[in-house]
Amino acid sequence: MFEDRNWEQEFTDRLEQYYDEMKWLYAELYNNDEQAFDYFITMLHNCYEERPKTLRAWDRKREQKPDWYTGTDMLGMQMYVNCFAGDLAGVRSHLDYVKECGVNYIHLMPLLESPEGRSDGGYAVSDFRKVQPTLGTMKDLSGLAGDCHKRGMNVCLDFVMNHTSEDHEWAKRAKAGEKEYQDRYFFFDNWDIPNEYEKTVPQVFPTTAPGNFTWCEEAGKVVMTTFYPYQWDLNYRNPTVFNDMTADMLNLCNHGIDIIRLDATPYIWKTLGTNCRNLPQVHTLVRIMHMAAQVVCPGTLLLGEVVMEPSKVVPYFGTVEKPECDMLYNVTTMASTWHTVATRDVRLLKHQLGTVFELPKQYTFLNYLRCHDDIGWGLDYAFLKQYGFEEVPHKKYLNDYLKGAWYGSEMRGELYNDDPTLGDARLCGTTASLCGIEAAEYEDNKAKLDKAIRLDLTLHAFLFTQSGIPVLYSGDEIAQCNDYSYHRDPLKADDSRYLHRGNLNWEDVAKRNDPDTVQGRVFGGIRRLMEIRKSYDMFSANADCWVVETWNDHILGIGRYYNGRKLIALFNFSEFDQTAWINEAEQYYDLLTGEPRAARAVGVPGYGFSWLMTSYVEEGNPVKQEKPEKSAGSGHRKGAHTDKKD
Repeated sequence: MFEDRNWEQEFTDRLEQYYDEMKWLYAELYNNDEQAFDYFITMLHNCYEERPKTLRAWDRKREQKPDWYTGTDMLGMQMYVNCFAGDLAGVRSHLDYVKECGVNYIHLMPLLESPEGRSDGGYAVSDFRKVQPTLGTMKDLSGLAGDCHKRGMNVCLDFVMNHTSEDHEWAKRAKAGEKEYQDRYFFFDNWDIPNEYEKTVPQVFPTTAPGNFTWCEEAGKVVMTTFYPYQWDLNYRNPTVFNDMTADMLNLCNHGIDIIRLDATPYIWKTLGTNCRNLPQVHTLVRIMHMAAQVVCPGTLLLGEVVMEPSKVVPYFGTVEKPECDMLYNVTTMASTWHTVATRDVRLLKHQLGTVFELPKQYTFLNYLRCHDDIGWGLDYAFLKQYGFEEVPHKKYLNDYLKGAWYGSEMRGELYNDDPTLGDARLCGTTASLCGIEAAEYEDNKAKLDKAIRLDLTLHAFLFTQSGIPVLYSGDEIAQCNDYSYHRDPLKADDSRYLHRGNLNWEDVAKRNDPDTVQGRVFGGIRRLMEIRKSYDMFSANADCWVVETWNDHILGIGRYYNGRKLIALFNFSEFDQTAWINEAEQYYDLLTGEPRAARAVGVPGYGFSWLMTSYVEEGNPVKQEKPEKSAGSGHRKGAHTDKKD
């Protein structure tokens, strides 16, 4: 028992809170292997001892307010270190700019050591305790985290837990024939068992990396490689794998990482005869990892990467009493948003938001318009079919429209992982290019540009209206467009996701406070929206939310209520002016202008939106009383406001 050990009181108090459940789950998973569990508990204490005093103080502060991450002031930004500023030192030198964006949470894309040309963008890690040399060192990572903490900012980092690079030390020793290390992966003497797996396990990349297994010439055996041949799946049936990988995760926490993004979470447990996705043991593993973090570094959050339909995503929250992931991506809403842009039809979005709004308020989603990855069309086709949408032709329409191949479309994207056999493909592109800004600038067409900027800001207003944490993709704040230079790079040319992974244009960043530029209009508009969201608690996670019936399939309506105040948010996904046929009796105020405005038969301009608020508390005009002061670049009406009626 751990009580017999001379461990610190703080550590033992935390461990005692979770010990019985942790031991029960571990024993169930690993057949009562007490030696492995004792190693696991000892490892947790070692990680606690290694945790710097400053981070321990950080933990204690957050233990006093465990919901610290759910406020209306939370705003994230996702970035590649090399694209944003070259290396970790460069990111540190630009933290004032990040703070100016209103961001207090930065997600650094994979930066641990991985082999060039065989890294899948950093997701094939060869050493979980080293930073890619071109980006810096672990000391640089700790320094960046420390600087962020001084500014009240948090740091998120990917932890690739499903697999390692074939260049990882374990993989090298497995190639050399050491059985202990082959047992940390899935090795087979011939293709008999792999062929049985292939009968039930879907392929992740059927065109670029078909199959789930690869022949390893050095070992003379077959190894499981769900994603790419150079990414070897870890065998979590082996407790050594789980123990050591959890130690690697906690080591990142001890370097100041506040949010651990668990990559490819649903894939980490494999069972023959299943699809090897979302198996019950996955939830057990994640629950134990959550408890481990609460014992060693309770200021840390787990973010699950579960890119699947809602029925598969929500279980990864666990329960309110026994959480697994603290946050999950709102993948379905992101994809449905672009579906709605292409169709101008809000019915699917209404349907899915209704489901999200019914979940417990303690469940925190990360909401986003774009990210480092492609847009996959995993939509609810059973729901869409009642309106005449058939899956294969509808996917083709969405891709054609958003890549600009449909007549009249101003959007500019590219296909990813196109599979003509299945009539399936995903889509890539930056928010600005998918809103039409790129095409409008190319044509030098002011009317098209105004319309495209209006759509861009309306989508960001929709992002800020959702419950959870909004996350910007670096460059979106200045309307950065697609980067086609990847076509000329032999290491990137086969992966169209690099279309939206271009370097941040710092010359364009310098224009962010000029209201006569595209960059100034978008930056100022987003800043204004962020300031309003931060100022009113109807946007908080504790608010009641519902879908407002607008009696117009082009206009999405969202209602939010908290502490005596109600918000009616209206978003027009059509390029033409539309009317939201609502009839609210109270006196409303326009959050963008501060002026009174009736919430009856509300006219919303093409690609525009309205935020209308009323108060059930006697306070005069609540908007003018609390209207945030305009900061540099955020008050330009042309960029910040989208409603013609004012």
